[in-house]
Amino acid sequence: MAGQDAIGWRQRPGFYVGMMLASFGAIAGLKLSGAIPAPIGFILLAGAMLWMIPLVRTGMEKQKRCGVLSPAVVRYNRRFMLASFGYMLGLGLAVWLNDRFDLAGVVAFAVALLPVIPTLAMVWTMARYLVEEDDEYLRHRAMIANLVGLGAVLSVGCFYGFLETFELVPHVPGWWAVPIWAIGMGAGQGWMALRNRERAEG
Repeated sequence: MAGQDAIGWRQRPGFYVGMMLASFGAIAGLKLSGAIPAPIGFILLAGAMLWMIPLVRTGMEKQKRCGVLSPAVVRYNRRFMLASFGYMLGLGLAVWLNDRFDLAGVVAFAVALLPVIPTLAMVWTMARYLVEEDDEYLRHRAMIANLVGLGAVLSVGCFYGFLETFELVPHVPGWWAVPIWAIGMGAGQGWMALRNRERAEG
């Protein structure tokens, strides 16, 4: 416990998770209210993704202190971060091109693939991690976190979909499933970390 108290708030992953979620929330609020146009919103979202750099760094430092930083985790963090930045870049570029040009046919299909390819890279990254991770406990944690993320996508998608069907809320593009999955996965990791801390203190 004393070791935890000695760690500054800037060395804790939770701080950067909070900052990233707060940034996403503020940008989404500005976008939905019409205060900022779509291109500016995506630029701001891409900027908010930079919180991932200190988040991953402090997360790996914490895992190292706890003795759960495996080589597979290091590779996973690097690959997932690159795929996440690729997703934001591809999404912003695809929306910008669609707004600026009259896309159709094969060109429109190719532009639509810009954010899809990094999304597939995220799925591949997680699958590779489950294959490469030798530690059964860490593999179990990753699987639980992914199930929580999947549950978040299904729950939010179903709930919001019915609200949209009854015309109670505005339409939201389906690509929001990826951020919801990532947030749910992070929440699952945080929940398991909290449970482990409570067990250790108990």
